[in-house]
Amino acid sequence: MRTSNSTPSTSQMSRRLFLTATGALSLGAALTACGGDSGGSSGAAKPVGQADIDKAMKTPTELTFWTWVPNIAKEVALFEKKYPAIKVKIVNAGQGTPQYTKLRTALKAGSGAPDMVQIEYQAIPTFTITDSLLDLRPYGASALKDRFVDWTWGQVSGSDGEVWAIPQDTGPMGMLYRKDIFDKHGIQVPETWDEFAEAARKLHKADPDVYLTNLAANQPAAWHGLLWQAGAKPYATSGKSDITISVDDAASKKLGEYWGGLAKEGVIGVEPDFTDSWYAALNKGKYATWLTAAWGPVFLSGSAKSTAGKWRAAPLPQWDAAKPSSGNWGGSTTAVIRSTKNPIAAAMFAQFLNSDPASAKMFATEQFFFPATKSLLADASFTGDTPSFYGGQKVNQVFADVGDTVSPSFQWPPFLDQAATDWTETVGTSLADKSDTVAALGTWQQRLTTYAKKQGFTVHS
Repeated sequence: MRTSNSTPSTSQMSRRLFLTATGALSLGAALTACGGDSGGSSGAAKPVGQADIDKAMKTPTELTFWTWVPNIAKEVALFEKKYPAIKVKIVNAGQGTPQYTKLRTALKAGSGAPDMVQIEYQAIPTFTITDSLLDLRPYGASALKDRFVDWTWGQVSGSDGEVWAIPQDTGPMGMLYRKDIFDKHGIQVPETWDEFAEAARKLHKADPDVYLTNLAANQPAAWHGLLWQAGAKPYATSGKSDITISVDDAASKKLGEYWGGLAKEGVIGVEPDFTDSWYAALNKGKYATWLTAAWGPVFLSGSAKSTAGKWRAAPLPQWDAAKPSSGNWGGSTTAVIRSTKNPIAAAMFAQFLNSDPASAKMFATEQFFFPATKSLLADASFTGDTPSFYGGQKVNQVFADVGDTVSPSFQWPPFLDQAATDWTETVGTSLADKSDTVAALGTWQQRLTTYAKKQGFTVHS
């Protein structure tokens, strides 16, 4: 983990943030984007023989890789050293949404698309619905399943067993808290959400300038992570034309009542995150906790340096303390575009980059990503790190343990940008305005249902 005197770069922290839509993707346009015959995805293709793999990896080839990961040339060099005939051209086409927009444009044009691409877990369905990604099973990817945390493999797998990408990093959610503020006000680390709510009321009553936490009204990522923890199933797809949308089911309404209620009481903050005022608030102690992901500790240590030594980490409070659970916020993968003219080399690159022990460890030590491989999460040199910013606590171990409680069944919709926009304009607005969040969930449900039907989906709820 990064020490407290080192600041994450903008590119490092931005890739962690949820896909914030700047405009809704029309599914009709997306379906057009593929161009030509994609070959479909029904059934596994015939495995590629080892002789063909060996031949491809010895044939002089140049691959193009779109990624926003800083300094990734170091990991790529490991691959090129093992396969000297293969050269990889690294292109930063933007982070998240800008890259995806350029990729769709290239796919629609039928030229200019890369061989491999960085893609966040939640964006995978947006590209599989258009047959834009290569199923990696024929190239041996299935054999890697046991190397990765179970829920991450679920995020990159299709309903028919396809392997659409290889996990790179993750963001299981936990809680960072100000131990000094807790101690000052006699607050115990809350183990349940009921205890969290009581602590929020107690703290704000004792000091009206301090809130237990901030649930940002502009952050659909955190909401989805909390939905995930609560066992909600907001989206479920079947094939390419059927989708179940349940963003206002019982679990969602439970969240709406809880967080909407605390917002109305005025005992939590709801200001936008990753803004100058939010950074200032963290530094001056306005918020006593940050509900964040495994990348949060590194980010915070560089963004709230004046609070060094005062923070600690803990799991999220639980709805049922007897059944620990968490959600995920962030992380990404390496996928291969179906149109590549070098599928074997591209597939081998995606697998090597994220499963090779040296490369995977480099991501954790060079880019400070939270690992997706089981071996690294069990490595004492990683989990035993004791950063001074957190008082010498083994923070990586806390989040490694949290990762074991993330459900593997959570799904994303094939129109994530629309879901994010609609959340911000409904649920997010209700938090900011301290209005009826449960009612806002119903509006979100209606808007998404209407959108999906217009795009040709059969919608169930």
